[in-house]
Amino acid sequence: MYEDIFASIRQAAEKRNLRERTIHLYCSDVGYFLRCTNKPVSELSLEDADAFLTMKRLEGRSPETHNHYRSSIKFLYKRVLKIPWDDEEVPAMKRERNLPTVLTPQEMNAIIDATDNLKHKAIIATMYSSGLRVSEVIHLHYDDVSRTNMTIHVREAKGRVDRYTILAKKNLDLLTEYWFKCGRPTGILFPSSWTGEYLDISSVNQFFKASARKEGITRRVSSHACRHSFASHLFENGVDIKYIQSLLGHVDSRSTDVYLHVSNKTLLGIRSPFDGPKGGES
Repeated sequence: MYEDIFASIRQAAEKRNLRERTIHLYCSDVGYFLRCTNKPVSELSLEDADAFLTMKRLEGRSPETHNHYRSSIKFLYKRVLKIPWDDEEVPAMKRERNLPTVLTPQEMNAIIDATDNLKHKAIIATMYSSGLRVSEVIHLHYDDVSRTNMTIHVREAKGRVDRYTILAKKNLDLLTEYWFKCGRPTGILFPSSWTGEYLDISSVNQFFKASARKEGITRRVSSHACRHSFASHLFENGVDIKYIQSLLGHVDSRSTDVYLHVSNKTLLGIRSPFDGPKGGES
């Protein structure tokens, strides 16, 4: 029904070297917007975009979801339809800046040990030991793991920036066991058992949460906690925050500074003024 629009979105996106996943999301969101608006494309106005996004906000959609819709519609208006866009009239929703969930080293080790499936165990261990996003670990290839340099090459990570991160000896041993016992993959390191292609992100979250529940971890966690825990534990072990920023692939240091707030190192050893000799008096 909207094939011409989707083709135009793809053309404009490819011209800007956007990822295939981004193009797919843009087309999906725009298709939903057009069905909800139910107007010819030639009659769309900024008010239609504002009305749709206001409806999503009133429905209780999260700021992340709301802003995904907004980005897709904005791309349609500016890059395809050439309709003037006003960020003041159609603002993004401010996100809540919640502190990340960090698990203790004991909890992380318990989750890994509780994971019976060897492939799943290797995936969780790799995310934790190298600080990978779930999207990064599922896109690893066999050649990305360097046993000589003890590094992992993360290709085209967020923002299309390559980086290297560390590889733990224990994780290399686990990856080696996985490789020999699970088909010796030479392309995609963790291929789907059904399709041979990349795993789905949701499936990784599912088996991570299942292992966490198995270990009695009741607070809300996702596989991204592996990356948060990696960064926080490095900081607690005395690694400079700048090196952690590089290992995580953060362009903006503010993204890494959050670990100053969740690390025990920033709290331990800091004495409250109330415990001073005069109870906080100057």
